[in-house]
Amino acid sequence: MALQNYQHTVADRFMRYAQIDTQSDPNSPSQPSTEKQKDLSRMLVEELRAIGVTDAELDEHGYVYATIPATVDKDVPVLCYCAHVDTAPDCSGAGVKPLLHMSWDGKDIVLPDDPTVVISTHDHPYLKERIGDDIITASGTTLLGADDKAGVAIIMDLAQYLIQHPEIKHGTIRILFTPDEEVGRGVNAVDMKKLGAQYGYTLDGGERGHLEGETFSADGVTVVFHGISAHPGYAKDKMVSAIKAASAFVDKLPRNEWCPETTEGMEGFVHPVGIQGVLEKASVQLIVRDFDSALLAKHEERLRALVDETVREFPGVTTEFIIKEQYRNMREVLDQHPQVMDYAAQAYQRAGLEVQRMSVRGGTDGSRLSFMGLPCPNLFTGEMGIHSKQEYVSVQDMEKAVEVLVHLAGIWEEQSN
Repeated sequence: MALQNYQHTVADRFMRYAQIDTQSDPNSPSQPSTEKQKDLSRMLVEELRAIGVTDAELDEHGYVYATIPATVDKDVPVLCYCAHVDTAPDCSGAGVKPLLHMSWDGKDIVLPDDPTVVISTHDHPYLKERIGDDIITASGTTLLGADDKAGVAIIMDLAQYLIQHPEIKHGTIRILFTPDEEVGRGVNAVDMKKLGAQYGYTLDGGERGHLEGETFSADGVTVVFHGISAHPGYAKDKMVSAIKAASAFVDKLPRNEWCPETTEGMEGFVHPVGIQGVLEKASVQLIVRDFDSALLAKHEERLRALVDETVREFPGVTTEFIIKEQYRNMREVLDQHPQVMDYAAQAYQRAGLEVQRMSVRGGTDGSRLSFMGLPCPNLFTGEMGIHSKQEYVSVQDMEKAVEVLVHLAGIWEEQSN
């Protein structure tokens, strides 16, 4: 069932949403981390109500909840379609000017506000598959925000389509838009009871046809070095610098293996992401990643050994080694519910797509949601070049994702007694 007679709204919606600054802030303790994320969320609630989704609401934590009612009487599991409204802190999200390149001819896209920013098939091989599509980019001074406003626009277009076509058989569908995914706190305050879904799908993936059911498992590690202060003019045999100890520890981290710069595929890594300090106290923040959760402990043991080696070189230094669980590989949950991935694969095939089951060298809201009781793989949106000024998305990819969601809701209905 192609949506051939439907005038998609996904491109117009996306270009409007992209202009709203929703950048999240990793240094803010509030929930959401920035109030401006709610600017888009309030718009989404208004638009949902305008198309007939009567229960759309925004809560104080920045979550949008809404329901597309079932069109059948039989018992069908409640699905959740989820996307995040925030954009990454890595690149400016203020003053985004989305540009639509109709029927793109394959030539380099030179962005007008900074002609040094060029989007080419050389740097973005996937673009070769999208020649002839309508491509949306930013103007050269900001990111675009396709991650994940493409997912938001897809779900909004899907909602309009299903409300306009009540003849399509499907169960109850819950919509969830989250803040703060980019700073790792996207589902911290989700009310799972209010959400009331049994299975979910995040719309936050890249290339058309990619179906992601596996992510990294992730820990955060903080190593704190305590030194001994003394007046620098009289410091001989007294002063022990925490800064120097922390720096020596970082210098011991391998440069040719075990780091993001040299790993790919299913390889894990350890990566320092921050260092702060004064003479008496310095800390190093690291992220630890692997697809095998059991290997996180081995990575952390190796880190401890480097810390111990550093301590031996700086007599008088004491340390703290703090581990914080961040998220776990969603496959550990999804393997217990194989139909969630299988039905998604069937939906891709009905939309005429070749399914490519992928592993994510990162995490999604679905990683956390899966362990919160909502098995939740990740579907494609077409968002590419993310977190950068070279970000782009194909309109046709977004429209195809809408079609997949329609098929997916129908398959769950068909498979229910």
